[in-house]
Amino acid sequence: MNQFPRITLDPSVMGGKACIRGMRITAGTILGLLAAGRSREEILKAYPYLENEDIDESLAYAAWRLQEHETTLLTT
Repeated sequence: MNQFPRITLDPSVMGGKACIRGMRITAGTILGLLAAGRSREEILKAYPYLENEDIDESLAYAAWRLQEHETTLLTT
């Protein structure tokens, strides 16, 4: 997962959820804030230890996780 160097997965931090740079803030939290209509500026003000690139990478990581996959269906 080197394509997302700011996203860390550590079982001892937030139960192994995708976190930002090993901190206790998840990519899901950032996505939830964006989905709720919070601006980047509001998020960065609320979490001053975050950087704009953390938001970008959270979005890229979510897009990567949600990519469509073709699956062969069994027919009877």
